Amino acid sequence: MSKLTGWWKRRSSAGKVELYTRWSFHFFVLVEILSFGSMAFTVRDPADPRPLVPAVASFLVVCAHSVLVGFLSSRALDFVTGRRERPVRLAVATTAVTVTAVLLFLCLRRFAGLHEAAAPGLVLGVSCFGCGSLVLTLEKVRHMSYVPPAAAAWSAAAVTMLGLSPKEILGYFLGVLVTCAFLAFTCGFSGWLLRTVYELDHARELQARLAVAEERLRFGRDLHDVMGRNLAVIALKSELAVQLARRERPEAVDQMIEVQRIARESQMEVRDVVRGYREADLAVELEGARGVLSAAGMDCRVEFATAARQLPSEVQSALGWVVREATTNVLRHGDARSCLIRLTDREAAGTLTLLVENDGVPEAPAGPPGSGLAGLRERLAAVDGTLHAGPAGGGRFRLRAEIPLDGRRTEVRA
Repeated sequence: MSKLTGWWKRRSSAGKVELYTRWSFHFFVLVEILSFGSMAFTVRDPADPRPLVPAVASFLVVCAHSVLVGFLSSRALDFVTGRRERPVRLAVATTAVTVTAVLLFLCLRRFAGLHEAAAPGLVLGVSCFGCGSLVLTLEKVRHMSYVPPAAAAWSAAAVTMLGLSPKEILGYFLGVLVTCAFLAFTCGFSGWLLRTVYELDHARELQARLAVAEERLRFGRDLHDVMGRNLAVIALKSELAVQLARRERPEAVDQMIEVQRIARESQMEVRDVVRGYREADLAVELEGARGVLSAAGMDCRVEFATAARQLPSEVQSALGWVVREATTNVLRHGDARSCLIRLTDREAAGTLTLLVENDGVPEAPAGPPGSGLAGLRERLAAVDGTLHAGPAGGGRFRLRAEIPLDGRRTEVRA
């Protein structure tokens, strides 16, 4: 069963919406053929002496039109998702075929013996499905709103040219207007929904990239502030020492001693910057994870005691990295809707436990595990901690980190 459903679970939210929308429009092909094309035969009386040719011709036209509409809908969805250019030529061809089909059905009804009860259904079918696929190629609502009245006006004009009664003219006009307006609204909304989902997915990815870029800029700025002045002073004093050495002045030694001192200070300052970049405040990381996951549309619940701020720095740093990596995995893998992050201090067992659990995980793994968990195990091993990660059943994934606090009990209670 997991192999049958894995192809769905491994898709992103945008991918699922696109797949559902695309197959809905593919299903419209069968709906047009079975619901409207079959009318050419179902309303025909077997005892009717009129020939069968008009009914067969009408059915074949509906089949060809439905396939063309399905092809246009598929290309239009590619346009909506940004994979293709607007299918202008295909849209023009579909419009021409729809207009011709409407006129053909009415001519068969007027001159070739097509049953008068079949003609309205055939006209409504090709008109509404043709309008629906055409609306997908448009972006502005104002332009979409022109399509149903235009289709209704053409149907009424064709009926008028063929000399049918005013009652039929009004019936065709209203029928085509209502059905085309309904399907145009449905298709237009589906296209807008798909476009919006992809825009949100792109915005989420862009937000993650901006966060990484901002962190890199911060690190570069801190490193520049630390090293910029010291390197300038080192360069200046080195040049001065060279000039003094050439003149055999004893002050050159003092200048080189000063350069050595500044270089050692710079080395310590760089270590402080890197240490501050690598270490993490656990409480800040927990609140940050709540904000990021909530912004991504998940129901994120974070539970931790105020004593989390009183943990030793090495413990906070190790668990902070666990929270960072777990949050990243929740965002990148699966399709989570809820996430629980809980930090507990079990005094009886003498351990500090960090639990991260989320849903939306496919039962079959999407690929080999990455290096992120291995890196977390190395960080936790430095504080005698352990990491356990794996499926928890029911499409959930659980990550649990444990750190013994026997030797750090005094620091935690401080």
